[in-house]
Amino acid sequence: MVLQVSFLFLLGLCLHAQDTAGVGALKGKVTDAAGALLPGAQVCLKDTGRCATADDTAHFQLTEIRAGEYRIEVSLPGQPGIASGAIVVHAGLEATVEVTLPKIDATQQSVTVTESAFVAPEEIKSSAFLVQPVEISKSAGALQDVARYVQTLPGVAIGSDDFRNDIIVRGGSPLENLFVVDNIEIPNINSFANFASAGGTVSILDAGLIQDVTFLTGGYPAPYINRVSSVLQVAQREGSREQFGGRATLGFAGAGAILEGPIKKGKGSWIVSARRSFLDLFTNDVGFGGVPVLYTFNAKALYDLSPRDRIWGVTISGVDKIRLGATEDSDPDEEISNFDIRYNGWRSATGFNWQRLFGTRGVGLLGVTHSEARLTSSVRDLIRSGKPLNTTPVDEVLAASPVVYRDDSREGESTIKYDLTAYAPIFDKIQAGGSYKIFQIRYDSASPLGNDSPYSRVPGLNSFALARDFRAYQQGAYFQATRPLAPKLSLTWGGRLDRYPFIGKSRFSPRLGLSYRITDKLSWRGTYGTYFQQPFFLFLSAFDENRGLNPFRAGHVVTGFTYIASSTLRFTVEGYVKNYKDYPVALQFPSLSLANLGDTFNVRETLFPLTSAGRGRVRGVEFFLEKKFSEKWFGQANFSVSRTRHSALDGVYRPGNFDYPYIFNAVGGYRLTGKWELSTRFAYLGGRPFTPFDIPVSTAQGRGIFDLQRVNAERAPDYVRLDIRADRTFTVREKPLLVFVGVQNILNRKNFAGYIWNRRLNEPKFNEQLGAFPLIGMEWRF
Repeated sequence: MVLQVSFLFLLGLCLHAQDTAGVGALKGKVTDAAGALLPGAQVCLKDTGRCATADDTAHFQLTEIRAGEYRIEVSLPGQPGIASGAIVVHAGLEATVEVTLPKIDATQQSVTVTESAFVAPEEIKSSAFLVQPVEISKSAGALQDVARYVQTLPGVAIGSDDFRNDIIVRGGSPLENLFVVDNIEIPNINSFANFASAGGTVSILDAGLIQDVTFLTGGYPAPYINRVSSVLQVAQREGSREQFGGRATLGFAGAGAILEGPIKKGKGSWIVSARRSFLDLFTNDVGFGGVPVLYTFNAKALYDLSPRDRIWGVTISGVDKIRLGATEDSDPDEEISNFDIRYNGWRSATGFNWQRLFGTRGVGLLGVTHSEARLTSSVRDLIRSGKPLNTTPVDEVLAASPVVYRDDSREGESTIKYDLTAYAPIFDKIQAGGSYKIFQIRYDSASPLGNDSPYSRVPGLNSFALARDFRAYQQGAYFQATRPLAPKLSLTWGGRLDRYPFIGKSRFSPRLGLSYRITDKLSWRGTYGTYFQQPFFLFLSAFDENRGLNPFRAGHVVTGFTYIASSTLRFTVEGYVKNYKDYPVALQFPSLSLANLGDTFNVRETLFPLTSAGRGRVRGVEFFLEKKFSEKWFGQANFSVSRTRHSALDGVYRPGNFDYPYIFNAVGGYRLTGKWELSTRFAYLGGRPFTPFDIPVSTAQGRGIFDLQRVNAERAPDYVRLDIRADRTFTVREKPLLVFVGVQNILNRKNFAGYIWNRRLNEPKFNEQLGAFPLIGMEWRF
């Protein structure tokens, strides 16, 4: 008897996920070849001892399944079982299937598992997206960077610079996003980033190691801590349990290799990635006075101690350095030529996890993690003491110029956390857990001449010398329950309690969600939640007044509909309201909120005395159409309409810096043949607001000073960008070699980045974003 399986394993109809215990689920119904229901059929995961019996409606469910590859075996009473082919279970996701048994007298027996799709665990009610690895690695404009791909999703906007991968979610700041990789909370997953920063130039994560990405943009459940806008959750894949293998890669982040293999006859696996940028091997200046240098290292090892116990360890690290500023060949009329900026950074995160299955009763996950970051930087202002002659050698100019900012600091964060998922009477599905964090901070930074803030007519404000070495703590706990209220109605309720001893505050955050299945294709979901975030330690430490800051708050209300048109096509519409309170705002500049500064490489611009008096309100509607990858193509398009307003100390609501009134994104890829693939991305963003300079005052002082009567009163031109990419697969030594070429911003549109004040020319200058930028890369599997 030949056992075959025909199944369509398709990702992402509802695309909602939550991975707090490292397990997934499988549910569906069993029918015969004529379509008749088969109650009493037994569905088992082969070689695990895990089975479920179909109920009176022929539906079955297997929960708390470890992530991995399985085969289903289906049998009727008194008949032998028939097995399927391989099915992959992903952590935090539910796979919904339809199992069809063949006729008993059929010559060829086969179990057909059809329309398998990952759908939401019931506790996830809204605003969530699952990103497949192929979308990150092959989409035009993504640069194999998870954060850059996420910028194409509904409600997400780019920052003010194409060189950076900042994530702006529903009008919030880039500082409001949580990153979780394999159960490790990481302050920043990006390179070339400062403290109190969440963005950078490129991710230190290797896209070749990514299994799934779950992005939650609002109304997310209670397990997630200390961020008020979004959660970006990455699950890295296992290495091969079968044989040693690897691949060589070349791309935007550099050249490198991935190696992987089994541990102890398939009981576990390991995988490592190492990359290095290579532009510095060819030039010492790419146009801004230097060249970035980046090293990254990612590794994961996993081992099954027993059928119930699994352990895994992960490490992620990056080392980077860059020099920006004047050279003998630089244009003195460029503002960057007025500085000498030197930066060296190092960051890493390491974690150990132990997962324990409690039979069918639940699963627990213990995590012990540590992240560390250190950076040294210095900034010299070459015209602070007057404009040097153009004939003066650059080395002499540098030696004579004052250091206006320096930093040699370190931040460490150690966490022990435990998450439990179980099933109990009355509550049905419950999730509970807690965490204890220890922060070890050493700051040694100074701005001896203060900052010439564009918000002040008084130059040299807020000089400081920060030399502090301290330890801080944070504790949190949560409880959440999910149960059906009716056959089509599900409720999730719960909350979390967080303690912030460094500022002496505690906060409780309630969460509530409802979902209703209107038809088999149409469903409604709604969520409410309150979210809190402690200001970063650098803000709290820079000035004595800042120790009195409160955790700032965002209240989320989200509702929407999902329509599943087919097994690979869905449409969603969501409306949301987000209200901010207690946001840090400047004491000296009544119109300045930290929410409007965003993420910047210039740390001095963000350090000043603060108070918790800011408020904000964001309203929006998002439309999302998605086609997941099948045999030929994938794509998604979304359109968002939103309005963002923030108020500072003066209480006046003004457009936020990231108030894009309209955003449209379209991303897609098409497989022409077995060797050729094309992908493209189009982005349109309505002009964002900016504050114009007070020209007479700026000219008189020789530096840019904003017109504070017109804060964010003007709009930039619309942002438009088209990216393309072509992939060609060759065969080298019987192994596939992928070569790709592309162009980012192929239209070479001069998109607005901002106006800067050119101090040499003493006039404003339009600062444009990245123009047409060619890309080339390759990947060879061996």
